[in-house]
Amino acid sequence: MKAYLVIILQFFIWSGYTFIEWLSKHDQLIYKVLMFFIFFYLAFIIGNHVTKSVRKTLFITSLSLVIYTSIHYTLAQFIH
Repeated sequence: MKAYLVIILQFFIWSGYTFIEWLSKHDQLIYKVLMFFIFFYLAFIIGNHVTKSVRKTLFITSLSLVIYTSIHYTLAQFIH
């Protein structure tokens, strides 16, 4: 059950990252990469706080990122 909670919380974080990235569409790539790592760290810290396991948190964070990215780009294909 904790894994589902972490995935849902991280979906909110990835959605926030997508929104902030959309707002900063004219920024340089290095700033977008730094922002991604900040959001990844935030997602990892929140996930680790809930699961209390670094290994499990790393797996869940990577999984939620892959799922969110594939959903995001799949829906973007239908919209455009």
